[in-house]
Order: sequence, then C-alpha cells, then structure tokens
Amino acid sequence: MVKKQLLTIIFTLVVSITFAQLTSFKGKVVTKQTNEPIENVTVKSKINNYTITNKLGEFKLEAKSSSKVTFSHVGYKSKTVYIKNNMVIALQPAQIELNEILVSANPLEDISQSNVINDAEKRISQPRSVGSLFKDINGFGIVKRGAYASEPVFRAFKYEQLNVQYDGGMKVLNACPNRMDPITTHVIPEEVEKIEIVKGPFTVRFGSNFGGIINLVTKNPSKNQYGFHGSVEGGYETNGSNYVNGVNLFYANKKFDVQLNGSHRDFSNYTDGNGTEVPSSFRTNDYSVKVGINPTEKQRIQLTWRQSYGSDIDHAGLPMDSPFDNSLLAGLDYKITDLTNKIQSFTFKTFYSYVDHLMTNEKRPAFNMVEAETPVNSWVYGGKTEFTIKIANQSKLFVGADANLIERKGNRTRLVKMMNGMMMMPPKTFVDEVWQDGSLNDVGVFTQGKFKIDNDFSISSGIRADFISTSIEDPATDFEALYGGNIPSENEINLSGNISFKYQQNGFQTQLAFGRGVKTASMIERYINHFNVGVDPYEYVGNPNLKPEVNNQIEWSFSKNLSHFKLSGTVYHSFLEDYISAEVNTSIPRKFMATTPPIYTKQFVNLNKASQTGFEFNMDYKASQNLSFTSSISYTNGENKDINEPLPQIPPFMAILSAKYENNKFWIALNTRLVAKQNRISNSFMETETPGFGTMDLRAGFEPIHNLTVGFAALNIFDKAYYEHLNYSFKGSNTLSGKILEPGRNFTTYIKYKF
Repeated sequence: MVKKQLLTIIFTLVVSITFAQLTSFKGKVVTKQTNEPIENVTVKSKINNYTITNKLGEFKLEAKSSSKVTFSHVGYKSKTVYIKNNMVIALQPAQIELNEILVSANPLEDISQSNVINDAEKRISQPRSVGSLFKDINGFGIVKRGAYASEPVFRAFKYEQLNVQYDGGMKVLNACPNRMDPITTHVIPEEVEKIEIVKGPFTVRFGSNFGGIINLVTKNPSKNQYGFHGSVEGGYETNGSNYVNGVNLFYANKKFDVQLNGSHRDFSNYTDGNGTEVPSSFRTNDYSVKVGINPTEKQRIQLTWRQSYGSDIDHAGLPMDSPFDNSLLAGLDYKITDLTNKIQSFTFKTFYSYVDHLMTNEKRPAFNMVEAETPVNSWVYGGKTEFTIKIANQSKLFVGADANLIERKGNRTRLVKMMNGMMMMPPKTFVDEVWQDGSLNDVGVFTQGKFKIDNDFSISSGIRADFISTSIEDPATDFEALYGGNIPSENEINLSGNISFKYQQNGFQTQLAFGRGVKTASMIERYINHFNVGVDPYEYVGNPNLKPEVNNQIEWSFSKNLSHFKLSGTVYHSFLEDYISAEVNTSIPRKFMATTPPIYTKQFVNLNKASQTGFEFNMDYKASQNLSFTSSISYTNGENKDINEPLPQIPPFMAILSAKYENNKFWIALNTRLVAKQNRISNSFMETETPGFGTMDLRAGFEPIHNLTVGFAALNIFDKAYYEHLNYSFKGSNTLSGKILEPGRNFTTYIKYKF
C-alpha cells in the first residue's frame, strides 16, 4: 500500500511539471584583490542549472531572466547576485576550512556523497541527541537504547561499520558496551551545521571506511563575518515538558577568532501514542570553545575544546540506567596552502577524547536481588597529516597518514542479595570483567588521486593500508578457557581501495564507483564477555579469532537538473566477505541469571558470504518561487548466503514526502514519513517482525522582527503508536513489552535571536 501511494504521488508530480523559457548568459569571475581569473568556480541558478568557469574565469549559463545565481569556490566566499549578461563577479578569499571533508568547487563532485544542512530555525523541534537528526535522511534508520542514546544505521551498516566523526576526523567513542553513550551523544544538535555523508567505501582519506563516512560539521560562523556576534535560543515541547536553551558567542577579525557555545537540556519521560509513559528522562550540560588563528592568509591554526555532562539518564531499552555520562574532546588543526607550485596544501590534525560513564540498576526491579554498578572509561588518541599535490593542471594527489589509538577499561561489581530465591546473609560480591583492559590501534597510510580528463569527465581512485594491533591485558578466566587458555595479541594489515568515473553535461551527472572497504573486528566483537550489548536480552560473547570483514561495493549514481525539478538516485550492491554478525550458540550457556530465558548466549562469528542490494531515489520539485515539494524512497535487501536467510537489523522500505512554502518572513512545511512492514528477518539472530507505520509532522516559523525567529511544530499529528524496527527494549526493562514505542503527539515551540 505504501509503495502504491508513493508511486501515485511521484507520477502526479512528474506529469504536472512545466518548463520555463531559459536565456543564455555569459560572464567572468575574478579575484577581488588582484583581478585575476578564477578557474573552477561553480555558477548555479535557483533552478539548479549550473556550470563551471574555465581557465580564463569565463562561464556560460542557461537561466531565467532576472533570476539569482550563486558563485561558489572552495577558496573563496560565496556570492549570490541577480544574473545579467557579460557580468564580472569579484570574489573574496575565504577563511581556510578545516572542518569539512566534502568541500568541492567543481560540480564534477562525487554524487555518492551528500551534505545535509541542519537548519535549527527551520527544524523547530528539540532533538534529544544528534542521532535523531538522521531520522528523515534518505537511506538511514535509527537504533537506540532510549531517548538519549540513538545512533544512525545506513543501509545494512551500523556501529563501527560506519566511520562517524566530528569536524573532519575527531572521534569520541563509547565507553559503555551497551552503547548508552555513542559518539552522537557527545555534541549538541544545535551546534551541528551540516552532516556530510560518503555513501560507501569510496574514499580512503578519512580513516578506515567500510560502509560509509559520516562527518558532523560544527558551526564556524567566523568564516563569513568579522566583529562580535552571537545568538541565544530556547525551546519547549509538551510531551514530557522538555526544554532546551543555548547561547553562541563569537568574535572574529582577520587574524583571530574565538567561538563559545553552551547548552542545557532537560527532558522528562514521554508518552507514546497509546498514552503509556516511556522511561526517557535525562539532563545534559555542554560547552565548547573554538579558537582560530590566521598567521597569514595561507595559514590557519584551530584549537577545539568540548565537554559534555549527562546525568540521570533513563534507558528504556536496557536493564540499567546512567547516573552520569561525561566526555572531553580536545583537538588541534593546522593547514597551510600554496607551499610550492606543486604542493597545494599541508594539513595536520591531532585530538584526544575521554569518556567517563557509569551505569547501574538502582531504579530497576532486579535491584532488590542484585545491586550492579559498572563504571567504564574509553580513551582515543588520534591524528592525521596530509599533503595535496598538484600533478597536472587538472589533477590532484592526496597523500597522508592517520591514526586512531583506542583503550577501554571497566568492570562490573555485583552485590548479590538473593540467589535461587534465598536471601544471602551477608550478600556476596562479584567482579565481572567488561573490557578486559582492551586496546585497538589503527595506523593507516593512503593516497588518492582526482584526475579531470576534460570539462565533462573525471576519474578518482585511491588505495589505503591499515596496520592493526589489538590485545587484552586482563582477560577473564572463563573467556580464556573458551578460546584455548591463551589469547595472544593480534596484528593485521588491511588493504582498501576505490575507483570511480564521473561524467556531466547539460545538467546531467552520473558516476560509476567501485570500492573495497575493510574493517577489523571491533573491541565489542572481539572481547565482550557475557554482556548485554544488543537490542535484545541475550548475553553476547566476543570472538578474538574474528577475521576482518570486507565490503566489495559497486554503486551507480545519477542526478539530473531541469528547469523546475531535480532527480537523483543510487543503485548499489555489496559483496560482503567475512561479514561479522552474532548467532545463538547453544553450546555456550548463559552466565548470569542462568535460568532466565534466553538460556543461551549469542557469539560473534564471521559469515563466509553475505550481500546487500538496494537503492535510494530523490526528487525535488520547485512549483513556484515560494512553493517546493520533495520526495525520497530507500530500500535495502541483505542476505546471509551461508544459511540462506536475511541479514539482521536492516531498516525497512521507507519513503519521505514533504511540501514547503517559504517567503521572506514566513514558512510552513509538512513532512510525511512512511515506513513499510519489515518481514525479512533473521531467525538465527532471533529477530522479530515489525509492522509498518506512517507519521506526519507540521512545522512553521516566522520572523516578526529582524534577526528574531519564532517557530512552532506539531509532531506525530495523528498520535500514532509505533516503534522502529531497530528499537527493541530489554525484556526486563520498565517497558516490559520488548519494544520502545516512539513519542506520541508532541507540540513544540522555538525562539532564536541573533545579534
């Protein structure tokens, strides 16, 4: 039914499209200071037609008369003007950008990559964490343990299969094996300016890449304006009486800039569409400081310091909660451009992150029998260095190295007060190894080239080697016994690579990409010992003998810009070797609460052969200057070929339809999300089916006075009771149903003032 409705809507939109008369315009783009021509400037009209300037800075563009066009280049500040014939546009050099990975001045960009702008003024709701921002992005699902701890799943890939990072390479990794504290909980949503996505193993420059890269780009307003500026904002929502507030302050001049961000969030339990209260409360306080120094126009140094403090966090999907979840991230970036005629730039990045996390069962029914407390910590030391080398007039070579050094420690202490129905006098204390003092180090070297053959055709290719070393220093006795009494350190060398071919002409782009991504087994997959780490009540056991998993992916993408609409899509297939999953092992009995079902454990194993196939399709239709429609669909089919059944934990077919009206002072948007039933499930994983659902959100905003934005939203308008396929709760949690239902109807308001 969902598919039929979607096809009807798409067909109606397509047949209703009309084409406007276009005029050919010519012009030239130069540098403001020297009047020299600028090559590879993107010239784009409001109807999404575009071209690029040649060596002489000249361009020719088909556009509507009196329409606006935008001139953009990676090294210059963008400029938007009304188009006219024989115009000369002067661009000012931009501040050197350190946070982004998909910066490109050439429309021959990789269309297997995308940017998602996170515009808080036009979202008008208060996401509980950054993970919530992925809910409406095509191809993504959300897995979560509660309202606080949510993180993205892209196609069939999740957790460490996705390389999630901040500002082009910095990481904060979870200390909790239950993933109560994924990377998406350690930065505030309002601080994220956009989300950059590489859809597969098609770059080697930003760390080990198996299923894709997600770069959370934080705001850097100082690159566009000088002086003292800032903003204050706040929001409230009715379902849970939740509120957020924040402040942003920055000062910038030609040589120096500093930015301060602060936020407070207080969320209570929400009610689902049935009116049932779901444990989901938490409080967070975050702040960040970013200092930039520009010694010369060709150099930039940037210091980043961010701390996050979470407290009183309830997890509906787990048997324990978090009294606190604190983190620290510190980073240093340096970049210099135009070193020589051949070396276009040199970059250096280093960072350190630390997570201090505590989970307990203090508020749970089992606390009367067993008191459990698990303090855990994680450390990441990392960095990257890279040279950009000009090997020909139209070609570049990127050469560099990076490193991520990970350590995790922590034990669980259990005070057993009752055993087999009998009170223990005195209670007995047990200490369980969690991380077994594990470490995993990844040092990589890479080279990637981009070769522009002519104005319409380019090739990109790269190769990468990752040198892996991993070990545990304090193994549990039963874990050692399971694997022969001795668990030595392991070393691997993993080779990845990619090549893609891109072509564009007259508003049409297409790309054929081939990639091989290799991921070493994570610390959870290697070393976890009888711990609940999934979205189910099973104890999981790691496997230090796991082979690295390999993704051999082929992907065809296209986009077509016409006068009123843009079509784009992707079709992909992955041949997965040694894919890591978890299967029930009846030879390994449950270790804790052994008589409580399920009585067996899940063990991480390699599948010999697996695959995934799918597609994503988008259409943007601009009906008028103020009214626009967008639609997208996505689907992934995963197969465990070893036993001829679906791969587990794959998001179902999803469609997103939206309409938006906007003028200078007012806007309103209607968004519908349709998710199909997921009946392709893994029996060996003990997965269960999920019914389909549809939700509708309405958002609106206006600007009553200059720089003041006020917004309102009605979310889940029809008060639908539903849950996502990836959101199962621990059966012994307070929800008892085994599923985490999403919030019911919710009204929100938002206000922001800029100065």
